[in-house]
Amino acid sequence: MQSDFPIPIESRALGTLTYIRRSIDASASMAVPGTAGVVMGVIGLLATGLSSLPHWGAHWPRIWMCAAGVASLVGGALMAREAAQSGHARYLGPVRKFMLCLCPALFAGGVLTAVLSRAHLEGLLPGTWLLLYGCAILSASTVTIASTMRLFCAMGALFVALGLFAFALPAASHMAILGLGFGVLHVVFGYLVGRSDHAA
Repeated sequence: MQSDFPIPIESRALGTLTYIRRSIDASASMAVPGTAGVVMGVIGLLATGLSSLPHWGAHWPRIWMCAAGVASLVGGALMAREAAQSGHARYLGPVRKFMLCLCPALFAGGVLTAVLSRAHLEGLLPGTWLLLYGCAILSASTVTIASTMRLFCAMGALFVALGLFAFALPAASHMAILGLGFGVLHVVFGYLVGRSDHAA
């Protein structure tokens, strides 16, 4: 139905500009669901508890590497589902940028894990994991949506700080530091990211 009153051209232009801006944001940034962080944090807490058991303590590197693999698969699946539900699955640019930012530091962590394990220097693994994971999160935060970018920056910085602490503190505290990082930080920031997404 046509209106008898003319529609101001500036209102149509404003609507068009808003649509264009949202399209550009969707094609240039990636939304990471908070549920992925929470689930990954729960997996980290389970790994902490299992590694703290007397019969399993000696196998803590294997436990944490298995937990990292499971968390990566689950987190990736939740991110893919979020992209499909939000209609952003057609934008491959943000996913490609996110992976390019995230993967180099994670690859370096994998290589150093093999090197340190072969040299029987497992005591350096917690600091290495936390430090490089923090660097990966800081790098990947640059392609997350604006409403959560600061949260990811803060989380990455805290992981880096925990990594530095792990290098300085005795081995007896390493399980607690790993649990604090990969468990507690993931759960807390996953919740904050989820709340920020709902508020937006």
